[in-house]
Amino acid sequence: MMQLHNQEKKQFKKLFKQEHIDDFEDRFKVLEVFLQAERHMTDKDLIQLLEEYGYKSDPDFVRDTLRMMCQFGFAQTNQFDNGVVWYEHRHLGQHHDHMICTKCRKIIEFKEDQLENLQVQVAAVHGFHMLQHKMEIYGICSECLKKREQLISLVTAKQGERLVIKEFIGGSASQMRLLSMGLRIGDEIEVVTNFNKGQLVIALDYNRLALGRGLAQKILVQPSNN
Repeated sequence: MMQLHNQEKKQFKKLFKQEHIDDFEDRFKVLEVFLQAERHMTDKDLIQLLEEYGYKSDPDFVRDTLRMMCQFGFAQTNQFDNGVVWYEHRHLGQHHDHMICTKCRKIIEFKEDQLENLQVQVAAVHGFHMLQHKMEIYGICSECLKKREQLISLVTAKQGERLVIKEFIGGSASQMRLLSMGLRIGDEIEVVTNFNKGQLVIALDYNRLALGRGLAQKILVQPSNN
């Protein structure tokens, strides 16, 4: 990794001086800290990291340097489902995909040659010449799964989860309402949407059901094994 970083620094110096970019030394410090981190980070993360290393940089200057780093191919951006812009080191000639934990927001990089080859084959079947692609898998990481209680309220479930209804809590009126909607203990459901406010939508036997958050809180579920 050290050899790769040294190579990147040499190319950075060559390109930025060739293009007569101003404040080169300060921009080079931004690159050095960015490469040393070798992880996904926001502009705020990088600004904080620079301060920890003793570099006092104007936030707009750091953002402008990141923009240039993306322009010249030293960094690239990703926007996952929450819309936040993440920066990562762009390794030339290498590709990887991402798994994103919807609970703690951890980003895990992975590369699977079989998947890469399959995507090329699928594109070829459709007469399509693939130039680039990205895969994002959303779920819950192993650490968050360990911390999670066996039974959870439906209102806290994440979009895309498949769950089994284990229990109804609350008064008889709410239980009767749930039963009248066609929900039963043992039903397997999928969370279609849950934006942490307003109604959430679940799927049961290819039917969509909209639930208020108060009612969803009265449904206890656990992850499905299917």
